[in-house]
Amino acid sequence: MNEVLNVLVIGAHPDEPDIYAGGTAALFVSLGHRVKFLSLTDGCCGHPTMDRSELVERRRGEAELAKQRLGLVEYEVLDTHDGELLPTIELRQEVIRQIRRFQADVVITFHPEGGRHPDNRYAGHIVGDAAAFVRVPLTVQDTPIPTKEPIYLLMPDYSMKDRYSADLVVDIGEAVEQKLLACDAHATQFYEFSSWGQDHPVPEDWEGKKQFLLAGWASFFDVSDEMLPALERGYGKERASRVRYAEPFEFAPYASRPTEEQLQQLFPMVRS
Repeated sequence: MNEVLNVLVIGAHPDEPDIYAGGTAALFVSLGHRVKFLSLTDGCCGHPTMDRSELVERRRGEAELAKQRLGLVEYEVLDTHDGELLPTIELRQEVIRQIRRFQADVVITFHPEGGRHPDNRYAGHIVGDAAAFVRVPLTVQDTPIPTKEPIYLLMPDYSMKDRYSADLVVDIGEAVEQKLLACDAHATQFYEFSSWGQDHPVPEDWEGKKQFLLAGWASFFDVSDEMLPALERGYGKERASRVRYAEPFEFAPYASRPTEEQLQQLFPMVRS
């Protein structure tokens, strides 16, 4: 497929697009496609000791470093305060603008009905509400409507991994190093704020840090049993049996289910 694809990953906080979809993003970029990460909050609560305003600036810098490491076209962080995200009309309209301006072919976000963290849940809610209006001409008239309808995929929020449907699973083995580097860029989250980072000494060398991240966030990297059927559909049983690292996605219930032909066009890295 020669057409350049636009992939928009929307999280509630800086670092979530990276940990949930960083490998898939890196694979898209390696194939010549455009990927943007968007955080709907500024992440101002994500540290045990830092001043909020100082933390926001630091996390914006971390997002910029992750952007460079993944080859993203943009990593945008909105000004909504961490812990205060609500499904307002204003934020819905902003997400509509974001999807339209980026001409997104694929939008990846959280599930609107699950997850313990209200910011994550409301992020999914906002995107789900926005999806219904992306191609409605009389809504958000300051931004032209796109010529195509994106497909919407959901990331399995950390607190609902036992309830998501692994409809599409991407082998990220070839991109796991870049995903790890993107996580490493968000030092405040993976080394300072997380309970794993506080309870285990953070290695100084890169090889040690890779193992630290793979151990502390194994469920965001490792293949698990519920992923196997989709892996076998996408890659064939023989290759699927050899996949170690993968990212799963669920088809959004508020949008049309993509056809096999669409998936083949939009996810060219999923091949047996």
